[in-house]
Amino acid sequence: MVETSGTLTVREQGSNASLQCPKLTETNYTSWSILVETVLRAYGLWESIDPVTGATVDEKKNYTTKAIIFQTLPEDILLQVAKHKDAKDVWESIRVRYLGADRVQKARLQTLRSELEMLKMKENETINEFSGKIGSIMAKFKSLGSRLDEEVAVRKLLNSAPKKYLPIIASIEQYSEIETMSFEEAVGRLKAYEERLKSHDEKEEDQGGLLLTSSEFFRGGRGRGRGFGRGERGRGRSSGQGDKSGLRCYECGEKGHFARECTKWKDDDNEANLIHEDEPTLL
Repeated sequence: MVETSGTLTVREQGSNASLQCPKLTETNYTSWSILVETVLRAYGLWESIDPVTGATVDEKKNYTTKAIIFQTLPEDILLQVAKHKDAKDVWESIRVRYLGADRVQKARLQTLRSELEMLKMKENETINEFSGKIGSIMAKFKSLGSRLDEEVAVRKLLNSAPKKYLPIIASIEQYSEIETMSFEEAVGRLKAYEERLKSHDEKEEDQGGLLLTSSEFFRGGRGRGRGFGRGERGRGRSSGQGDKSGLRCYECGEKGHFARECTKWKDDDNEANLIHEDEPTLL
């Protein structure tokens, strides 16, 4: 066993596999108990905590289990539970300290039920984020010695999703057995639908950008060729900035300016007006 950066690494003899247990703090009892229980089960030591009725607990396993638990405890908690001989008593002592007696546990379970009832998915929240909240409540139920039914969790997930998920929710309710559906399956289906929505929105944004570009291209009309210029390699559109030496004017055929900047047609119009004014008026 090796302790590094707030975690305990447990390595089984003759094996390269190693499992990590977190240090117990004032706020992480639920996750701590889940991980430590998993490690103890992986090494066949959980029977020291939850022995089979009438079976005798192996002494070596009992002390190995205590050693693993002790190394995850802060000093003040360690001094409180060190008096217990059996690992199961150590485990129970820690549980009672963090979760309280049965009466307190019942009150906490009721609080969790209220928390679950009030939980609602926000419009900008992802399925992963919201399902994580439900999963956290399920884990807390387990740490308190109770269990939140899968059906309750699935229905909560479906009933709390925003309106944009109604098509997939209606499909699930119509064609699937919600009573037997796992919470993970429900999350997976909603996530797949969420990805479809995201992909559809991205396509609409791309198409909107193309339409905007086209409208910008034709903005201002085509009267007298103004707003357009001719380059050496064909026709195009310019923002009016940068080097204009390679551009050819539609109006006069000269290079160096755009048609909209050309003054030749203005001069021609002025000249025509002068000629018109000089002509005698026929009575």
